Amino acid sequence: MVKTVRVQRWTANRKREIVLDILKGHKTIVDVAREHDVKQSEIQQWIDTFIAFGTQALKVNPKSAEAVEQKELKRHREKIGELVLQIEVLKKAETILNEEESSFYD
Repeated sequence: MVKTVRVQRWTANRKREIVLDILKGHKTIVDVAREHDVKQSEIQQWIDTFIAFGTQALKVNPKSAEAVEQKELKRHREKIGELVLQIEVLKKAETILNEEESSFYD
């Protein structure tokens, strides 16, 4: 007899509902782990992540994901600008050195 494996996709909404059921006391981690064939440690990680990000959202000046992303994007663009400038300087220096070398041999 072949055992059918049920594949479940753990979306953020499904995880949230399970975490809320556990936090509200409607279910235990053990019950959820057995019911969904998920490791208890994985469910605990969902809870820890949920609480950590929930705490961030409750701060006086929460950093939204978009704000963090924009800051990171700005930092990357600045670095790209620096690297482009370095490349241009190196190209100019190469041109000058090649001109000096060719005039030396003429």
